[in-house]
Amino acid sequence: MKQIFNFRNYKFRYFNIRLFIYISVLSVIGVLVIQSASMNTGENTAAKQIMGVALGGICMMVLSLVDYRWLMRNYIAIYVGTLILLALIFVPFIGTDAGTGARRWIRLGIQIQPSEFAKIGMLLFFAMFLQLVQDQVNELPTIGLTAVVFAVPFLLIVKEPDLSSSLVVTFVFLIMLYTAKLSYKWVLSGLAVGILGVLGVFQLLESGILQKLNILRQYQVNRILVFKNPNLQPDLVRQQKNSVMAIGSGQLNGKGLFNTDINSVKNSNFLMEQDTDFIFAVVGEELGFIGSCVIILLLALVVFECILTAIRARDLSGRLICMGMAALITFQSFVNIGVATQILPNTGLPLPFISAGLSSLLSVFIGMGVVFNIGLQRRSEIF
Repeated sequence: MKQIFNFRNYKFRYFNIRLFIYISVLSVIGVLVIQSASMNTGENTAAKQIMGVALGGICMMVLSLVDYRWLMRNYIAIYVGTLILLALIFVPFIGTDAGTGARRWIRLGIQIQPSEFAKIGMLLFFAMFLQLVQDQVNELPTIGLTAVVFAVPFLLIVKEPDLSSSLVVTFVFLIMLYTAKLSYKWVLSGLAVGILGVLGVFQLLESGILQKLNILRQYQVNRILVFKNPNLQPDLVRQQKNSVMAIGSGQLNGKGLFNTDINSVKNSNFLMEQDTDFIFAVVGEELGFIGSCVIILLLALVVFECILTAIRARDLSGRLICMGMAALITFQSFVNIGVATQILPNTGLPLPFISAGLSSLLSVFIGMGVVFNIGLQRRSEIF
């Protein structure tokens, strides 16, 4: 027990009250916006969100007291547990598609989405893994081993299929590699390959070759092609166009929460997933430009505090966890808002602390709990 709660190393005066306030305010805003977005659906979404915030807050505070170095010593168990959780999706009577066609959920008393927890599991595992190989991180055998270890959970996520979550874990993984001081030679080479790969995917999609290989589902192909040429299938971009109009209609101050305007997105069924993937459309319409900027600022402050905690961390694993959480929140926020404003292809990623969804909410609270613990064991000096 002492190994788990090592209070002798904690400096409780370093508890990050600013970060706690930012997260609390975002969570309250999320509940209010979800309540407004779902007021005409007949679903008790806001009550579920309140339960998720309460449970997530408890998990966060408990984990803030759990020595993260104890978690690091159990990094193999975390990795194996992540693989088992992802593999359960493909077990009959446990994994389910929840009527969407994509097999992304499991039912173990309650329905959860393993890929959301896999993001945190992979983050914790690679924090320790990269610390152990930090002196050889630029050597080819180490890079090869790292790629293989990453590929196993990554391919399980892709197989569901869950392209958006696979992009998240890839981005977080790359940021962690960079933080572990991967050589610029590898960084620039990877960037060049990535750019050429994206261009190549577009070419293969337009030629129809990639469809024949069954690497992507047809709906994923359509979303990518329509983003490049919206006139190809106008129905597929209608959601995003309605989202942009909703955000614009909010103007500076918004129409107000819980409004009954018949032309609003929530009252006229202009949008699907208005409390999850397109929650920012409701934010823009009801809270306006000012409210949207407040939420973006709060998310930016959460990311800033994660980076600041990383700078002050006692060791590389702590620094990697904090940078990984900063990358996760940054990427998911950018993609969610980018989809709602039609600057990115339509893909489903929750807006951290705001979107409805128990799995996504709990996972980000769990990650932030570990960040709090790293902050309690920080170095006194910044540099």
